[in-house]
Amino acid sequence: MNVERLVAGLDIGSAKTTAIIAEVVGDLPRHPGIKVLGVGQSRTTGLRRGVVADIEETTQSIRKAVSDAEQMAGAKVDACYVGIAGEHVQAMISKGIVAVSGDEITRGDVERANAVARAQAIPPERELLHSIPQEYTVDKNEGIRDPVGMVGTRLETEMYLVTIGSSPALNLRKAVERAGYKPLLLVLEPLASALAVLTEDEKELGVALIEMGAGTTDIAVFHEAKIRHLGTVPFGGNNVTNDIVHGLGVTQADAERLKERYGCAYEPMVDPSEVITLPSTVAQGDRQIPRELLAHIIHQRMDEIYDLVMRDIEAAGYVGKLSAGVVLTGGAATLPGVSELAAEVFGTGVRVGIPSENISGLVDAVEAPRFATAVGLALYAASRVALGAESPSGRKLQLNAPNVDKLAQRVKTWLQDFF
Repeated sequence: MNVERLVAGLDIGSAKTTAIIAEVVGDLPRHPGIKVLGVGQSRTTGLRRGVVADIEETTQSIRKAVSDAEQMAGAKVDACYVGIAGEHVQAMISKGIVAVSGDEITRGDVERANAVARAQAIPPERELLHSIPQEYTVDKNEGIRDPVGMVGTRLETEMYLVTIGSSPALNLRKAVERAGYKPLLLVLEPLASALAVLTEDEKELGVALIEMGAGTTDIAVFHEAKIRHLGTVPFGGNNVTNDIVHGLGVTQADAERLKERYGCAYEPMVDPSEVITLPSTVAQGDRQIPRELLAHIIHQRMDEIYDLVMRDIEAAGYVGKLSAGVVLTGGAATLPGVSELAAEVFGTGVRVGIPSENISGLVDAVEAPRFATAVGLALYAASRVALGAESPSGRKLQLNAPNVDKLAQRVKTWLQDFF
């Protein structure tokens, strides 16, 4: 194990905190992959709908998840890449126009156009998280992906700027630091998940990634290989659990267990004659219900969440452009019947996204949709390390690879293009 090549991804969710420690492997620096060495999970109680509500609780869950991963990996890490999401995330399109300095467009011209697009006035209560070039226009020719070497006099870039609330970001960083780790970079969770579960073809054809967490459901729409839309619906797996609590008169913990053991998100899949026994108090006596009733409660709420997601995609104008369909990830995507219900609501092909691309090592430990974000964060970290952007501890890294200097100059550009 090469300690200089260790990376850590940290996904702090509203129900669970997941940490992954991996080693950067593969054909560096062009096709980095990760070898999963350790995975740690702990319950989170300090987050509400993706925002830190209790720093102390969040700190403890981070400490436990990372130390469990360290124990499994047999190695220590001092810094990690941290996922962030929630309703405070906003995105906008920004344009940058420059005159081309010579006869043909150079990398410097592209950088200048990107810098102009990035120089948007961001309100003081917000911070810029990602700036992703989407396409370029040379003179009047639109839709160019890489204009370097082309002849023209005017270069225009269209950039997708993702901003987050300064206060949620500050509290998240503080919780990670208190746990004893350095938050190297915050990365938007649906974008990290996309790295772990989406194929290049899907992004090219048009795909909606729906990440179903406990507190929120995050949406990322890709089309023509670029991120085109981000959205958040303030409902998730916790709302399903709460409905079971109220509908069946059981405790929160029992509702969670019932959901995991007998839950189904698509009512027609359940055998109408199947009966389940409910946990009960002395006052309630023995209680049995048709499993169909539990499925009905889950189906109704999930249907409502999908409906809100559909409206969000509709408002963004991408409903007819999802040729590759819908990919579901996140903890709530493990319920049986989620893809069947989603296919009915969205009227398109649906699959459940499980991390598999460019992953080796303890693959079976992360083969579930709830690990998509953490694996994606580790893959993002691996790409930065592979290109010599930085070492896992944040120091500049020198790799013994040919042309690494040339590549290092392109690191910034390439990483902006990454999503």
